Amino acid sequence: MTRAEFQENLWVALDTLRAHKVRSSLTLLGIVIGVTSVISVAAVINGLNKFISDKVEKLGSRTYFVGRMGFGMDPGRLPERIRRRKHLQYEDADRLKELAPAVEKITALGTRAFFFGAANEVRYGGQRVENVILRGANADYCEIIPLFTIDSGRMFTPGEDARSAQVAVIGAGIANSLFGRADPLGKMILVNGAPYEVVGVFAPDEGLLGGPGVDQFVLIPLNTFRKHNPDIREVFLAFTVRRETPPEIAMDQVTEALRRIRKVPHNAENDFELFSSDFLTNLWNQLTGAIVILTTVISSIGLLIGGIGVMNIMLISVTERTREIGIRKAIGARAADIRVQFLLEAVTLTMLGGLIGLAAGYGIAYAVRSTVPSVPAYVSVLWTVLGVTLSALTGIVFGYWPADRAARLDPVVCLRYE
Repeated sequence: MTRAEFQENLWVALDTLRAHKVRSSLTLLGIVIGVTSVISVAAVINGLNKFISDKVEKLGSRTYFVGRMGFGMDPGRLPERIRRRKHLQYEDADRLKELAPAVEKITALGTRAFFFGAANEVRYGGQRVENVILRGANADYCEIIPLFTIDSGRMFTPGEDARSAQVAVIGAGIANSLFGRADPLGKMILVNGAPYEVVGVFAPDEGLLGGPGVDQFVLIPLNTFRKHNPDIREVFLAFTVRRETPPEIAMDQVTEALRRIRKVPHNAENDFELFSSDFLTNLWNQLTGAIVILTTVISSIGLLIGGIGVMNIMLISVTERTREIGIRKAIGARAADIRVQFLLEAVTLTMLGGLIGLAAGYGIAYAVRSTVPSVPAYVSVLWTVLGVTLSALTGIVFGYWPADRAARLDPVVCLRYE
């Protein structure tokens, strides 16, 4: 096909669409829905991937955690083999530091929180905040988990930890709720009825996808936590490894040391979980995998409906233009010319729907980015090309049969068609 013939067929296709605006618009709807769902979800996932990677980076690329159970497990629904495991002890942190030279900084973590079935309350004057997360750790906590950054004030000292001082660093959300615009530093708050002096406030962090964030934390010295919360048995360890030590070697050292500390027989499996800061990435990849499957199903249904609509409208178009097909064949048009003409009309129709879907996807990405700045949703070039390609393929697949049917019509029969 020459360039002039292509342009002529394209103009004929556009004229046909303009002549049947309502019918064409309804046919486009399925294509628009399919492409919009793919593009918008891809844009949001791209933004969330960036958000998750930033979170993982803030948790610390050299930060690791040890627990009796893995991250994300429901404490109330633990498998039997995990329920039978011994709890970690606060003293395990010091012993692990001695036995594993690769460990640079380490702290035991005592946590009292609603997801462990324990309620907390913070009061100041007539103000009260519930469902806060109370955590005990040593003075290296912010260096081990960089997500917790002091915005104002200071971290408690090793000396305050040693003497079980009642001092606290609180999340920005708690500080705003209790003190408003007033300076919280030096103020005395009541945590579960016990008085604590506020010595620092963390930088704002609302959390991940509606989950708990730094804003909801009250951090106190580990010895103070142990003194006031003797009923808390679930202990975790958080530590960093030395930069000069390869992660694989460090994990082998830690695993071997923990097996010695916990007296695990040589032929038995580990009775603890060791995970790195990228557990968020792994969890997110599992979640996005399900989202991608769901989006694929929705978009496939939309494209299928749109494709069937395209096939239907093209069959109607072939029937309506039977006499025109006969005239074109009578004056020398080949079957291939007729086939290309109708196929181009189908592709033009689906491509128009694809472009509208792309525009809608870009609009949704912009709205998400404007509404939730922490999720920088954007449409990548890959997904843009994929959206256009899907639209074109839908037109080719569902438009070929009507186009081939038009190409095979007998010109004599067509000229007699009324």
